[in-house]
Amino acid sequence: MEGTPKQPSNLSLLLQSLLEEARQLPEQGKVADYIPALAAVAPEQIGLAVATIDGQVHSAGDADTAFSIQSVSKIFGLVQAMNRKGDALWQRVHMEPSGQPFNSIVQLEWEHGIPRNPFINAGALVVADMLVSHYSASKAAALNFIRSLAMTEEIWVDNAVYHSEKEHGNRNAALAYLMKSFGNIEAEVPAVLDHYFYQCSVEMSCKQLALSLLFLANRGVHPVNEQSICSRRDAHRVNAILSTSGMYDQSGEFAFTVGLPAKSGVGGGIAAIVPNYGVIAAWSPKLNNFGNSCRGMHMITQLAGQLGLSVY
Repeated sequence: MEGTPKQPSNLSLLLQSLLEEARQLPEQGKVADYIPALAAVAPEQIGLAVATIDGQVHSAGDADTAFSIQSVSKIFGLVQAMNRKGDALWQRVHMEPSGQPFNSIVQLEWEHGIPRNPFINAGALVVADMLVSHYSASKAAALNFIRSLAMTEEIWVDNAVYHSEKEHGNRNAALAYLMKSFGNIEAEVPAVLDHYFYQCSVEMSCKQLALSLLFLANRGVHPVNEQSICSRRDAHRVNAILSTSGMYDQSGEFAFTVGLPAKSGVGGGIAAIVPNYGVIAAWSPKLNNFGNSCRGMHMITQLAGQLGLSVY
């Protein structure tokens, strides 16, 4: 990371100030509506949290309110699969930006069922397949892993979102069956989809999310309990792919303007990793055209700029 981050005299006050500023932004964006259960979320909610590697958590707004983490969950699945599969994982999913929508079928056809990276839907489905093939109870293993990282049992799956995803997941089913036809899905497709929808339907608050990803800011070791979550090399790799592919088709712009590895989800959450410093988690349900939270983007951009948190 370039230079040393500035230390504000009161980080909580700064977060509150940035949150209020974001709340006053002109009306923009809309709540994800292609999953009906997400469309029902109150759109004006907004939360912001920062967990630092000394274990402190600072927050503002609705930072204790649980929300559907959606694609942010792909980080947890990837780390689980990397720990189980090692370098063999990268034979089945690559690490390049896609340049196509996150649910593109055309690109997958061109590239013979090998997804560009693990953060587009096709790549996350291959990761889900690895977990389903490895664990007899992969959904429970995924939830337990997330709970252990957040150091709380109070993390659950939103059943309304889960069933809504299953009912409206035809495009993901198409991706999975196409990859199955190329031999890149080993388990039965319904089991893979079930795991993927379950993982995406996990609910977390900004505070829990920030705390759970601290290991990526600390070379793979969770700084609060000193537990080794992944190797230093794998933490580097996850952060690298987040930098190029974590923010959908806005990843290049986010790297250019903010300069942090980050992952967003259509539930309105964004988690940004600041190596050697901590994790920023922002949430507000209204999304821009790329599927990223409008207010969440604003808050993280402003915070990173004011504290000098770019990794470049």
